[in-house]
Amino acid sequence: MTVRTTRRAFLSAATMMAAALAATACGSPQDTATGGGDSAAPVKVGLVYSQSGALASYGKQYIEGFKAGLDFATKGTGKVGDRKIELTEVDDAGDPAKAVSAAKDLIGKGTKIIAGSTASGVALQVAPIAAQNKVLFISGPAATDAVTGANKYTFRSGRQSYQDVVTAKSFIGDPSGKKVVVFAQDGAFGDANEAAVKAVIGSAGATVSSVRAPASATEFTPFASQIKAAKPDLLFVAWAGTTAPAMWQTLDQQGVLSSTTVVTGLDIRASWPTFGAAGAKISFLSHYFDGASDTEASKALKAKVNTIDLFHPDGFAAAQMVVRAAQEGGDDVDKMVTALEGWSFDGVKGKMTIRAADHALLQPMFQAKLAGSGTAFTATAQKSLTGDETAPPAVAMKG
Repeated sequence: MTVRTTRRAFLSAATMMAAALAATACGSPQDTATGGGDSAAPVKVGLVYSQSGALASYGKQYIEGFKAGLDFATKGTGKVGDRKIELTEVDDAGDPAKAVSAAKDLIGKGTKIIAGSTASGVALQVAPIAAQNKVLFISGPAATDAVTGANKYTFRSGRQSYQDVVTAKSFIGDPSGKKVVVFAQDGAFGDANEAAVKAVIGSAGATVSSVRAPASATEFTPFASQIKAAKPDLLFVAWAGTTAPAMWQTLDQQGVLSSTTVVTGLDIRASWPTFGAAGAKISFLSHYFDGASDTEASKALKAKVNTIDLFHPDGFAAAQMVVRAAQEGGDDVDKMVTALEGWSFDGVKGKMTIRAADHALLQPMFQAKLAGSGTAFTATAQKSLTGDETAPPAVAMKG
Protein backbone atom coordinates (compact mmCIF):
# COMPACT_ATOMS: atom_id res chain seq x y z
CA MET A 1 0.00 0.00 0.00
CA THR A 2 1.76 3.15 -1.10
CA VAL A 3 0.80 5.18 1.93
CA ARG A 4 2.69 6.88 4.72
CA THR A 5 3.07 5.16 8.05
CA THR A 6 1.64 8.04 10.04
CA ARG A 7 -1.83 7.36 8.79
CA ARG A 8 -1.53 3.59 8.44
CA ALA A 9 -0.76 2.62 12.01
CA PHE A 10 -2.74 -0.48 12.85
CA LEU A 11 -3.46 -1.85 16.29
CA SER A 12 -3.11 -5.45 17.38
CA ALA A 13 -5.91 -8.00 17.33
CA ALA A 14 -6.53 -7.34 21.02
CA THR A 15 -7.97 -3.92 20.22
CA MET A 16 -10.35 -5.32 17.64
CA MET A 17 -12.75 -7.19 19.93
CA ALA A 18 -16.33 -6.81 21.22
CA ALA A 19 -19.52 -6.36 19.26
CA ALA A 20 -20.31 -3.19 17.33
CA LEU A 21 -23.02 -0.97 18.75
CA ALA A 22 -25.60 0.67 16.54
CA ALA A 23 -25.91 4.46 16.64
CA THR A 24 -29.01 6.52 16.13
CA ALA A 25 -30.14 10.15 16.30
CA CYS A 26 -30.29 11.78 12.89
CA GLY A 27 -29.86 15.43 12.16
CA SER A 28 -28.45 17.91 9.74
CA PRO A 29 -25.56 20.29 10.36
CA GLN A 30 -27.59 22.83 8.44
CA ASP A 31 -30.47 22.83 10.93
CA THR A 32 -31.27 26.27 12.31
CA ALA A 33 -28.45 27.32 14.63
CA THR A 34 -29.29 28.38 18.15
CA GLY A 35 -25.74 28.76 19.44
CA GLY A 36 -26.07 28.91 23.20
CA GLY A 37 -23.48 30.77 25.25
CA ASP A 38 -22.33 34.37 25.10
CA SER A 39 -24.11 35.67 22.00
CA ALA A 40 -21.55 38.44 21.57
CA ALA A 41 -18.47 36.24 21.74
CA PRO A 42 -17.11 34.28 18.79
CA VAL A 43 -16.91 30.49 18.81
CA LYS A 44 -13.16 29.92 18.94
CA VAL A 45 -11.92 26.91 16.96
CA GLY A 46 -8.25 25.93 16.83
CA LEU A 47 -7.11 24.00 13.76
CA VAL A 48 -3.78 22.28 14.47
CA TYR A 49 -2.61 20.35 11.40
CA SER A 50 0.28 19.81 9.00
CA GLN A 51 0.84 22.92 6.92
CA SER A 52 4.45 21.85 6.35
CA GLY A 53 6.43 18.66 6.67
CA ALA A 54 5.90 15.21 5.15
CA LEU A 55 2.11 15.39 5.32
CA ALA A 56 1.65 18.97 4.13
CA SER A 57 -0.31 17.81 1.08
CA TYR A 58 -2.73 15.96 3.35
CA GLY A 59 -3.06 19.03 5.56
CA LYS A 60 -3.80 21.25 2.57
CA GLN A 61 -6.69 19.02 1.56
CA TYR A 62 -7.97 18.93 5.14
CA ILE A 63 -8.13 22.71 5.54
CA GLU A 64 -9.70 23.21 2.10
CA GLY A 65 -12.34 20.65 3.05
CA PHE A 66 -12.90 22.26 6.44
CA LYS A 67 -13.55 25.70 4.99
CA ALA A 68 -15.92 24.27 2.37
CA GLY A 69 -17.71 22.30 5.08
CA LEU A 70 -18.03 25.35 7.29
CA ASP A 71 -19.61 27.30 4.45
CA PHE A 72 -22.00 24.40 3.81
CA ALA A 73 -22.96 23.83 7.44
CA THR A 74 -23.56 27.52 8.20
CA LYS A 75 -25.26 28.26 4.86
CA GLY A 76 -22.51 30.69 3.94
CA THR A 77 -22.73 32.80 7.09
CA GLY A 78 -19.73 31.42 8.98
CA LYS A 79 -21.86 31.81 12.10
CA VAL A 80 -23.75 29.73 14.63
CA GLY A 81 -26.74 31.86 15.50
CA ASP A 82 -25.27 35.34 15.91
CA ARG A 83 -21.85 34.04 16.90
CA LYS A 84 -19.04 34.11 14.35
CA ILE A 85 -16.89 30.99 14.13
CA GLU A 86 -13.35 32.27 14.61
CA LEU A 87 -10.65 29.99 13.22
CA THR A 88 -7.04 29.96 14.37
CA GLU A 89 -4.75 27.81 12.21
CA VAL A 90 -1.47 26.45 13.60
CA ASP A 91 1.14 24.37 11.79
CA ASP A 92 2.29 21.33 13.76
CA ALA A 93 4.54 20.12 10.88
CA GLY A 94 3.59 16.58 11.87
CA ASP A 95 5.47 16.97 15.17
CA PRO A 96 3.52 15.81 18.26
CA ALA A 97 5.47 18.17 20.55
CA LYS A 98 4.56 21.18 18.41
CA ALA A 99 0.93 20.06 18.28
CA VAL A 100 0.72 19.67 22.05
CA SER A 101 2.28 23.09 22.57
CA ALA A 102 -0.14 24.66 20.09
CA ALA A 103 -3.15 22.96 21.69
CA LYS A 104 -2.15 24.15 25.16
CA ASP A 105 -1.63 27.69 23.90
CA LEU A 106 -5.05 27.73 22.21
CA ILE A 107 -6.73 26.31 25.31
CA GLY A 108 -5.02 28.96 27.42
CA LYS A 109 -6.59 31.59 25.18
CA GLY A 110 -10.08 30.23 25.77
CA THR A 111 -10.45 27.88 22.80
CA LYS A 112 -12.81 25.03 23.62
CA ILE A 113 -12.75 23.23 20.25
CA ILE A 114 -9.56 21.82 18.71
CA ALA A 115 -9.55 20.04 15.35
CA GLY A 116 -6.94 18.78 12.92
CA SER A 117 -4.29 16.10 13.47
CA THR A 118 -3.10 15.02 10.05
CA ALA A 119 -0.68 12.51 11.60
CA SER A 120 -1.58 9.61 13.88
CA GLY A 121 1.31 10.31 16.25
CA VAL A 122 0.03 13.85 16.71
CA ALA A 123 -3.56 12.77 17.39
CA LEU A 124 -2.47 10.36 20.09
CA GLN A 125 -0.61 13.14 21.93
CA VAL A 126 -3.33 15.79 21.60
CA ALA A 127 -6.18 13.51 22.74
CA PRO A 128 -4.98 13.34 26.39
CA ILE A 129 -4.59 17.14 26.45
CA ALA A 130 -8.26 17.46 25.45
CA ALA A 131 -9.32 15.17 28.28
CA GLN A 132 -7.13 16.89 30.86
CA ASN A 133 -8.51 20.32 29.94
CA LYS A 134 -12.08 19.21 29.11
CA VAL A 135 -12.10 20.65 25.59
CA LEU A 136 -13.53 19.09 22.46
CA PHE A 137 -10.98 17.46 20.15
CA ILE A 138 -11.93 16.32 16.63
CA SER A 139 -9.04 14.43 15.05
CA GLY A 140 -8.67 14.63 11.25
CA PRO A 141 -6.99 12.35 8.68
CA ALA A 142 -5.00 10.50 11.39
CA ALA A 143 -6.02 6.88 10.82
CA THR A 144 -4.74 5.08 13.89
CA ASP A 145 -7.43 2.96 15.52
CA ALA A 146 -6.28 4.19 18.94
CA VAL A 147 -8.06 7.54 18.49
CA THR A 148 -11.37 5.69 18.74
CA GLY A 149 -12.28 5.36 22.40
CA ALA A 150 -9.32 7.48 23.53
CA ASN A 151 -11.51 9.52 25.88
CA LYS A 152 -14.95 11.14 26.04
CA TYR A 153 -13.69 14.45 24.64
CA THR A 154 -12.01 12.96 21.55
CA PHE A 155 -13.76 12.35 18.24
CA ARG A 156 -12.58 11.76 14.67
CA SER A 157 -13.71 13.15 11.31
CA GLY A 158 -11.85 10.63 9.12
CA ARG A 159 -11.77 6.88 8.78
CA GLN A 160 -9.63 4.51 10.83
CA SER A 161 -7.29 1.74 9.76
CA TYR A 162 -9.67 -1.08 10.65
CA GLN A 163 -12.12 0.25 8.06
CA ASP A 164 -9.40 0.03 5.41
CA VAL A 165 -8.71 -3.63 6.14
CA VAL A 166 -12.39 -4.57 6.25
CA THR A 167 -12.73 -2.99 2.81
CA ALA A 168 -9.81 -5.11 1.58
CA LYS A 169 -11.56 -8.20 2.94
CA SER A 170 -14.64 -7.40 0.86
CA PHE A 171 -12.74 -8.23 -2.34
CA ILE A 172 -12.75 -11.96 -1.59
CA GLY A 173 -16.24 -12.39 -0.19
CA ASP A 174 -16.33 -15.12 2.45
CA PRO A 175 -12.68 -15.45 3.58
CA SER A 176 -13.21 -18.94 5.01
CA GLY A 177 -10.67 -21.31 3.48
CA LYS A 178 -9.06 -18.57 1.35
CA LYS A 179 -5.31 -17.90 1.19
CA VAL A 180 -4.15 -14.32 1.76
CA VAL A 181 -0.57 -13.10 1.38
CA VAL A 182 0.64 -9.77 2.74
CA PHE A 183 3.50 -8.26 0.74
CA ALA A 184 5.25 -5.58 2.76
CA GLN A 185 8.61 -4.16 3.74
CA ASP A 186 10.41 -5.28 6.88
CA GLY A 187 9.92 -2.96 9.80
CA ALA A 188 7.13 -1.58 11.97
CA PHE A 189 4.97 -0.52 9.02
CA GLY A 190 4.98 -4.00 7.54
CA ASP A 191 4.51 -5.62 10.96
CA ALA A 192 1.46 -3.49 11.69
CA ASN A 193 -0.17 -4.18 8.34
CA GLU A 194 0.45 -7.91 8.59
CA ALA A 195 -0.97 -7.98 12.12
CA ALA A 196 -4.07 -6.09 11.01
CA VAL A 197 -4.75 -8.42 8.08
CA LYS A 198 -4.37 -11.44 10.35
CA ALA A 199 -6.69 -9.88 12.92
CA VAL A 200 -9.41 -8.84 10.49
CA ILE A 201 -9.24 -11.31 7.59
CA GLY A 202 -7.46 -14.19 9.30
CA SER A 203 -9.96 -14.20 12.16
CA ALA A 204 -12.73 -14.52 9.57
CA GLY A 205 -11.34 -17.85 8.37
CA ALA A 206 -8.58 -17.04 5.89
CA THR A 207 -5.04 -18.39 6.11
CA VAL A 208 -2.72 -15.38 6.19
CA SER A 209 1.00 -15.52 5.42
CA SER A 210 3.49 -12.91 4.32
CA VAL A 211 6.32 -12.14 1.93
CA ARG A 212 8.56 -9.46 3.37
CA ALA A 213 11.23 -7.42 1.61
CA PRO A 214 14.04 -5.34 3.12
CA ALA A 215 13.27 -1.63 3.05
CA SER A 216 16.48 -1.21 1.01
CA ALA A 217 15.43 -3.71 -1.69
CA THR A 218 15.51 -2.51 -5.31
CA GLU A 219 15.20 -5.89 -7.08
CA PHE A 220 11.80 -7.48 -6.58
CA THR A 221 11.80 -10.53 -8.88
CA PRO A 222 12.60 -13.03 -6.07
CA PHE A 223 9.68 -11.72 -4.02
CA ALA A 224 7.33 -11.88 -6.99
CA SER A 225 8.33 -15.53 -7.44
CA GLN A 226 7.54 -16.29 -3.80
CA ILE A 227 4.13 -14.70 -4.17
CA LYS A 228 3.28 -16.66 -7.30
CA ALA A 229 4.39 -19.91 -5.67
CA ALA A 230 2.04 -19.26 -2.74
CA LYS A 231 -0.96 -19.01 -5.13
CA PRO A 232 -2.97 -16.65 -2.91
CA ASP A 233 -6.63 -15.79 -3.43
CA LEU A 234 -5.76 -12.26 -2.32
CA LEU A 235 -2.47 -10.37 -2.27
CA PHE A 236 -2.54 -7.42 0.14
CA VAL A 237 0.25 -4.96 -0.66
CA ALA A 238 1.40 -2.56 2.06
CA TRP A 239 4.17 -0.39 0.65
CA ALA A 240 5.66 3.01 1.38
CA GLY A 241 8.52 4.91 -0.22
CA THR A 242 10.27 5.69 -3.48
CA THR A 243 10.70 2.05 -4.56
CA ALA A 244 6.97 1.67 -5.19
CA PRO A 245 7.14 2.20 -9.00
CA ALA A 246 9.81 -0.50 -9.40
CA MET A 247 7.93 -2.85 -7.10
CA TRP A 248 4.67 -2.51 -9.05
CA GLN A 249 6.43 -2.85 -12.39
CA THR A 250 8.04 -6.12 -11.27
CA LEU A 251 4.80 -7.59 -9.95
CA ASP A 252 3.21 -6.77 -13.30
CA GLN A 253 6.07 -8.14 -15.41
CA GLN A 254 6.21 -11.37 -13.39
CA GLY A 255 2.49 -12.01 -13.90
CA VAL A 256 1.46 -11.57 -10.27
CA LEU A 257 -1.21 -8.99 -11.08
CA SER A 258 -2.87 -11.30 -13.60
CA SER A 259 -2.72 -14.42 -11.42
CA THR A 260 -4.61 -13.21 -8.33
CA THR A 261 -6.62 -10.36 -6.85
CA VAL A 262 -4.15 -7.68 -5.75
CA VAL A 263 -5.42 -5.07 -3.30
CA THR A 264 -3.80 -1.94 -1.94
CA GLY A 265 -4.91 1.46 -0.69
CA LEU A 266 -5.66 4.32 -3.08
CA ASP A 267 -3.68 7.31 -1.85
CA ILE A 268 -3.93 10.96 -2.97
CA ARG A 269 -4.12 11.68 -6.71
CA ALA A 270 -0.51 12.84 -6.88
CA SER A 271 0.59 9.29 -6.04
CA TRP A 272 -1.38 7.56 -8.80
CA PRO A 273 1.36 7.77 -11.49
CA THR A 274 3.59 5.58 -9.29
CA PHE A 275 1.47 2.57 -10.27
CA GLY A 276 2.51 2.91 -13.92
CA ALA A 277 1.03 0.36 -16.31
CA ALA A 278 0.09 -1.80 -13.31
CA GLY A 279 -2.49 0.72 -12.12
CA ALA A 280 -5.35 -0.63 -14.20
CA LYS A 281 -4.73 -4.18 -12.92
CA ILE A 282 -4.90 -3.43 -9.20
CA SER A 283 -7.99 -3.46 -6.99
CA PHE A 284 -8.07 -0.54 -4.58
CA LEU A 285 -9.62 -0.04 -1.19
CA SER A 286 -10.53 3.62 -0.97
CA HIS A 287 -11.45 6.11 1.71
CA TYR A 288 -12.54 8.57 -0.99
CA PHE A 289 -11.81 9.86 -4.48
CA ASP A 290 -13.51 12.39 -6.74
CA GLY A 291 -16.79 10.92 -7.98
CA ALA A 292 -17.08 8.18 -5.36
CA SER A 293 -20.39 9.66 -4.17
CA ASP A 294 -23.08 12.01 -5.40
CA THR A 295 -24.28 13.67 -2.22
CA GLU A 296 -25.31 17.27 -1.63
CA ALA A 297 -22.22 17.68 0.50
CA SER A 298 -19.94 16.30 -2.24
CA LYS A 299 -21.48 18.71 -4.74
CA ALA A 300 -20.91 21.63 -2.37
CA LEU A 301 -17.32 20.54 -1.78
CA LYS A 302 -16.59 20.07 -5.46
CA ALA A 303 -17.89 23.55 -6.19
CA LYS A 304 -15.22 24.89 -3.82
CA VAL A 305 -12.19 22.73 -4.65
CA ASN A 306 -12.94 21.61 -8.23
CA THR A 307 -11.35 18.16 -7.79
CA ILE A 308 -12.01 16.33 -4.52
CA ASP A 309 -9.04 14.40 -3.16
CA LEU A 310 -8.53 11.86 -0.40
CA PHE A 311 -8.65 14.05 2.69
CA HIS A 312 -11.03 16.81 1.65
CA PRO A 313 -13.99 14.88 3.18
CA ASP A 314 -12.22 14.68 6.56
CA GLY A 315 -12.01 18.44 6.79
CA PHE A 316 -15.58 18.87 5.55
CA ALA A 317 -16.94 16.44 8.17
CA ALA A 318 -14.91 18.14 10.90
CA ALA A 319 -16.59 21.46 10.11
CA GLN A 320 -20.02 19.83 10.19
CA MET A 321 -19.19 18.39 13.61
CA VAL A 322 -17.88 21.73 14.89
CA VAL A 323 -21.09 23.48 13.85
CA ARG A 324 -23.23 20.77 15.43
CA ALA A 325 -21.25 21.00 18.68
CA ALA A 326 -21.52 24.80 18.84
CA GLN A 327 -25.21 24.79 17.91
CA GLU A 328 -26.21 22.36 20.61
CA GLY A 329 -23.57 22.93 23.25
CA GLY A 330 -22.93 26.65 23.26
CA ASP A 331 -19.93 27.10 25.57
CA ASP A 332 -20.57 23.89 27.51
CA VAL A 333 -18.13 21.23 26.26
CA ASP A 334 -19.95 18.36 27.96
CA LYS A 335 -23.10 19.37 26.08
CA MET A 336 -21.05 19.45 22.87
CA VAL A 337 -19.95 15.87 23.54
CA THR A 338 -23.52 14.77 24.17
CA ALA A 339 -24.68 16.48 20.97
CA LEU A 340 -22.13 14.57 18.87
CA GLU A 341 -22.56 11.16 20.46
CA GLY A 342 -24.95 9.06 18.38
CA TRP A 343 -25.38 11.83 15.80
CA SER A 344 -25.95 10.86 12.16
CA PHE A 345 -25.40 13.36 9.37
CA ASP A 346 -25.09 13.50 5.61
CA GLY A 347 -21.43 13.99 4.72
CA VAL A 348 -19.43 14.03 1.51
CA LYS A 349 -19.16 10.23 1.51
CA GLY A 350 -22.80 9.63 2.45
CA LYS A 351 -24.39 8.78 5.80
CA MET A 352 -21.99 9.29 8.69
CA THR A 353 -22.75 8.17 12.24
CA ILE A 354 -20.75 8.91 15.40
CA ARG A 355 -21.05 5.80 17.55
CA ALA A 356 -21.86 6.90 21.08
CA ALA A 357 -20.00 4.06 22.79
CA ASP A 358 -16.50 4.91 21.58
CA HIS A 359 -16.84 7.78 19.06
CA ALA A 360 -15.95 5.64 16.04
CA LEU A 361 -17.12 7.38 12.87
CA LEU A 362 -19.16 4.87 10.89
CA GLN A 363 -19.00 5.77 7.20
CA PRO A 364 -19.06 4.37 3.67
CA MET A 365 -15.88 2.93 2.17
CA PHE A 366 -15.24 2.10 -1.48
CA GLN A 367 -13.79 -0.48 -3.83
CA ALA A 368 -12.15 1.33 -6.75
CA LYS A 369 -10.39 0.75 -10.06
CA LEU A 370 -8.10 3.00 -12.07
CA ALA A 371 -8.33 3.43 -15.83
CA GLY A 372 -5.86 5.13 -18.14
CA SER A 373 -2.24 5.67 -17.17
CA GLY A 374 0.12 8.04 -15.40
CA THR A 375 -1.26 11.51 -14.79
CA ALA A 376 -4.31 10.61 -16.90
CA PHE A 377 -5.58 7.94 -14.49
CA THR A 378 -9.25 8.19 -13.53
CA ALA A 379 -10.89 6.31 -10.67
CA THR A 380 -14.30 4.68 -10.62
CA ALA A 381 -16.16 3.03 -7.75
CA GLN A 382 -16.76 -0.69 -8.16
CA LYS A 383 -18.71 -1.04 -4.94
CA SER A 384 -19.70 1.07 -1.95
CA LEU A 385 -19.72 -0.44 1.52
CA THR A 386 -22.01 1.06 4.15
CA GLY A 387 -20.93 2.35 7.51
CA ASP A 388 -22.44 -0.71 9.16
CA GLU A 389 -20.52 -3.05 6.83
CA THR A 390 -17.19 -1.45 7.68
CA ALA A 391 -17.86 -0.71 11.36
CA PRO A 392 -14.92 -1.49 13.65
CA PRO A 393 -15.63 -3.50 16.79
CA ALA A 394 -16.60 -1.26 19.69
CA VAL A 395 -13.88 -0.60 22.25
CA ALA A 396 -14.16 0.52 25.86
CA MET A 397 -13.79 4.27 26.37
CA LYS A 398 -10.45 4.80 28.05
CA GLY A 399 -11.12 8.11 29.68
